[in-house]
Amino acid sequence: MSKIQVVYWSQTGNTEAMAEAIGKGITDAGKEANVVPVSGASMDELKAANVFAMGCPAMGAEVLEEMEMEPFVTEVEGFVSGKTVALFGSYGWGDGQWMNDWVDRMNAAGAKVLNGEGLICMEAPDDEAIAECESLGKQLAGI
Repeated sequence: MSKIQVVYWSQTGNTEAMAEAIGKGITDAGKEANVVPVSGASMDELKAANVFAMGCPAMGAEVLEEMEMEPFVTEVEGFVSGKTVALFGSYGWGDGQWMNDWVDRMNAAGAKVLNGEGLICMEAPDDEAIAECESLGKQLAGI
């Protein structure tokens, strides 16, 4: 069985903490998780997967991080059709528009976004946000 990939980009550690909690949910549900920063992600493993997660905080004017995550997501758009994807990330301002835009992009590329929306939290994830991340991981493991 292949591991469920949880790929993220994090500047302050908030989105990384969310990724780790999603990974914990996956393993708590009896599956293997590979929680990896986008710089170490394997595009081949994602292409072979039916389900995976991607996380990125809101940057700038509510966009994905532009140097690593944006090109990565653009490449994923080319093969994500028919796959289930969980999206997550933290933000410090705004209203979550970056996540709405990301969900729209994945839907337009033919992906099924888990729960129909991304999981977001403001700043560092608190206990409730960590629990939501673990629940998301368990959902991924159940697919």
